[in-house]
Amino acid sequence: YVMLLTLSPYTPRFRDRVSPPGVMIRPYLNGFTIAFNVSQPNTWQPYVDSMHHFLAAYDDKVQEEKNIECVPGQYFIQGGSDSEEKKACQFKRSLLQNCSGIEDPTFGYSRGQPCILLKMNRIIGYRPGAGVPVSVDCKVQKGNESHLRSVDFYPGNGTFDLMYYPYYGKFTHVNYTSPLVAMHFTDVQKNNLVPIQCSLNGKGIINDLNSDRFLGRIIFTLSIGK
Repeated sequence: YVMLLTLSPYTPRFRDRVSPPGVMIRPYLNGFTIAFNVSQPNTWQPYVDSMHHFLAAYDDKVQEEKNIECVPGQYFIQGGSDSEEKKACQFKRSLLQNCSGIEDPTFGYSRGQPCILLKMNRIIGYRPGAGVPVSVDCKVQKGNESHLRSVDFYPGNGTFDLMYYPYYGKFTHVNYTSPLVAMHFTDVQKNNLVPIQCSLNGKGIINDLNSDRFLGRIIFTLSIGK
């Protein structure tokens, strides 16, 4: 009990050996297989509904009311005591462009060109990339590489801007909105199981540890029927 009294509820005591981040995707409904038939809306509508639900917190108006505009390309370092509330940078869903669900409310699923969102796990005090934004790339994990012919990334060239880091913890960084990278699979082989691996790339990132499929990368399967 006495030892617990010495711990801060805001930040971990030791942060000199912070693990690299894991990643997760949205939509995530029934495991890591995203399967649907373009001609059967009932097969892809649950994914679309899940995306809209997840992105509600990223609505432009919500972000403008809760968070501030920050300076891109540099870490947002905030001083003050550990218990002082921190400001959070805006991440608007409109930044996701074709994967925002604004112009195309089906996120491409109705055309067989699904959008999938990638999110890094939150780690208090972590500054990914050592001053250079972490980027994302995707490839066929196993099998015919030609089954994945085109992927577009948003925002920009598929990077996590430095201004969203470091994260200060849920008690003080109350409005923090995790940045996202949207992956728009615009040309995937139809009527096939296509295993996809999307990885983080940057200094200090680990993405090739066989014992952990979520550390710095995520593996999922696309099965798109006509």
